[in-house]
Amino acid sequence: MQIPKDQILQMLHDRGDHDQADQADQQLPDQVDTDQHQDLLQNAGIDPGQLEGDLGDKLGL
Repeated sequence: MQIPKDQILQMLHDRGDHDQADQADQQLPDQVDTDQHQDLLQNAGIDPGQLEGDLGDKLGL
């Protein structure tokens, strides 16, 4: 799943995970592929499976 980094950062800020959002902003590319960038997501403390579910629900996917 392709997700713009800005959407990931916004989701983290909405959840109150500001430190995690700052870390993700430093580590993730502008366009995140949840399969290709799974290690980067995990290093930023983000569960790729949960991310897909959270943003998929928000985007109606």
